[in-house]
Amino acid sequence: MMSLRPRLIVLVFAIPIFAAAIIGGFMERATAGEDTYRHLRIFEDVVSLISRNYVEEVDLDSVMSGALRGLSEGLDSDSSYIAREDVERLESGRPLPVGSVGLDVTRGYYVQIISVADASPAAEAGILSGDYIRAIDGAPTRFMSGIEGARLLRGQPGSAVTVSLIRGNTQEPYDIELVRQRLSEPGVSSRLLSDAIGYVRIGGFNPGISTDISSAINILLEDGAKTLILDVRNNATGIFDEGISAARLFLGDGTVGIRAESDDQQISFTSETGDAAIEEPLLLLTNFGTSGPAEVFAAALVERERANSVGQRTAGRTSQQKLIRLPDGTGLWLSWARYLRPSGEPLHRVGVEPTIAVAIRQTELGEPLPTGDSILEDALEHLASRL
Repeated sequence: MMSLRPRLIVLVFAIPIFAAAIIGGFMERATAGEDTYRHLRIFEDVVSLISRNYVEEVDLDSVMSGALRGLSEGLDSDSSYIAREDVERLESGRPLPVGSVGLDVTRGYYVQIISVADASPAAEAGILSGDYIRAIDGAPTRFMSGIEGARLLRGQPGSAVTVSLIRGNTQEPYDIELVRQRLSEPGVSSRLLSDAIGYVRIGGFNPGISTDISSAINILLEDGAKTLILDVRNNATGIFDEGISAARLFLGDGTVGIRAESDDQQISFTSETGDAAIEEPLLLLTNFGTSGPAEVFAAALVERERANSVGQRTAGRTSQQKLIRLPDGTGLWLSWARYLRPSGEPLHRVGVEPTIAVAIRQTELGEPLPTGDSILEDALEHLASRL
């Protein structure tokens, strides 16, 4: 085994190199020079102080892992230091097992639930977007990446997983056993809510979703719908390009969204006059589970004043990640781009505030959820007041 002193030397040199790559590449370029070196000197001082003053022998493997986690956690909730197993899976393109409980998660001190899929085991158990998972099958999530959390939640259909949940000011976690199922890919469903109001549920922005949205709306219009409600609550999956393509169905000439990349490049996505195939009045339903491509979609329609939104603020997760493999087989899952509003204002970390906010009564874990759908009910009252 490497002695303490040589390992400390390795740590002293390894951490500054890694920190320089992260800080230099992802912090503001204007101040990276002096600030970077100041932080690196602090890193070196801390390691030296630990080596001279800590009461027990230092486990430098744990110290290094903690330092790497800390650096990545300081960026955003989806940037992570990830284990070898997850690096190998991502590099190979090997999919996760098909058994799912219907949760999309990220890191937020513990693993945090962003969205809950419709008709999934998690939805039937009353789990909500915004809940925290403190442990998965007894494994604490405090130092777990969202990538690892998603992997542990998956398994073979019919197998069970126990999640220890925290909601609001809960002091003790609440354990729920969920049985994994093979879930359908989230898509589009629609129905008439009245003679003049059509409702379209968009569960995810997967390939081809724009065609499905257009087809569903055309059927509603043929059946007499004059106003449309688009429900993108708990929509956290899919492809950003699909969210932009779907927004073009409703927007004329102008900017739909902007992607800002780590090399300071910005790419604007636009729509043209002929793209607006659907001209009927719109109302959006959003909540914290509205994330990623769904937020780009919602921000485009709301900021371009094509639609009002009813519900809750969206998640503020509009970044894209890439894998950087480290020499020891672990890796960094780093955000290399983020999407902005059509105006160029931030969307990542900020989210989309609803035009009409709806307060949701929070229930304790284990209690039945309120009956009815208060967000949809408020949307219908809003439409009725305009008639």
